[in-house]
Amino acid sequence: MRIALITGITGQDGSYLAEQLLELGYEVHGVIRRSSSFNTGRIDHLYQDAHTPTARLKLHHGDLSDGASLRHILNKVQPNEVYNLGAQSHVRVSFDQPEFTADVGGLGTLRLLEAIRDVNPKIRFYQASSSEMFGNSAAGRPLNEESPFDPRSPYAAAKVFSYWVTRNYREAYGMFATNGILFNHESPRRGETFVTRKVTRAATRIKAGLQKELYLGNLEAKRDWGFAGDYTRAMHAMLQATEPDDFVIGTGETHSVRELCEVSFSALKLDYRDFVKIDPRYFRPTEVDFLLADPAKARMKLGWKPKVLFRDLVHMMVESDMEIARRELRAEGLAVPAGV
Repeated sequence: MRIALITGITGQDGSYLAEQLLELGYEVHGVIRRSSSFNTGRIDHLYQDAHTPTARLKLHHGDLSDGASLRHILNKVQPNEVYNLGAQSHVRVSFDQPEFTADVGGLGTLRLLEAIRDVNPKIRFYQASSSEMFGNSAAGRPLNEESPFDPRSPYAAAKVFSYWVTRNYREAYGMFATNGILFNHESPRRGETFVTRKVTRAATRIKAGLQKELYLGNLEAKRDWGFAGDYTRAMHAMLQATEPDDFVIGTGETHSVRELCEVSFSALKLDYRDFVKIDPRYFRPTEVDFLLADPAKARMKLGWKPKVLFRDLVHMMVESDMEIARRELRAEGLAVPAGV
């Protein structure tokens, strides 16, 4: 039985990856931060009590800011594969918490790589890199593994550091360390402060009469949006390759935030222009205007391609959030209106 260790297992990507690895027969271990409240909602459906002999999902308290805890977990688990998905991953928040973002998202990767090198350098390592590293270098063109970086946020700068330190450990120590440069990927499990989920959640609540308006920032920003479950399949494929390498993962399509609003609201027979308002607080100090992936290398070398594209992804999220809105209405003792 192969053993995988995932940082950030309670996040969107971590939950899909854990689900997929368990289906493949892995024993899966996750690193979670100690908290007085539970933050495991996305993986509760996978979890069995640790005392259950057949349990293959196990959680360990640790933190990317604490190298000693990472070494302890690695020594205890002895994984074949490590997926580093943990980070402060909200770009706008990184401007408000730059030091924390850099410590966890940048130095955290270095701590984990150094712990792996110390415990067992043969462990295969996946680093969650980001399309935000490219910044505004695209000039309207698709971005691939050779495109230059131009980080436009503390989050992106931390990810650039992690990218290069991962390559450095691969080249300096012969470690199987690979970067997945993932473009925006969403799902019904996405956090509600991220723009895709913020839009689909608000649209369904407005349809249900639970909310009146939605405040957003730059409606003209364009992104290459895919389904998180497709992208975690790519993560696993990277660590099964013969040689470590770096891969861009995306759909090859770009859509604006305005189009996201249009598709989300029209799925509910609403016009987004009647409800969406602009709030300057949601603009970034330095904006990234356009991101579009060229995933040709992943298609050729990994045999990977996305199964879910933009409109189907948005409809999937709207449908899921509509069910949440119905539950909210019932919890408040309100009738569910016709068409909701």
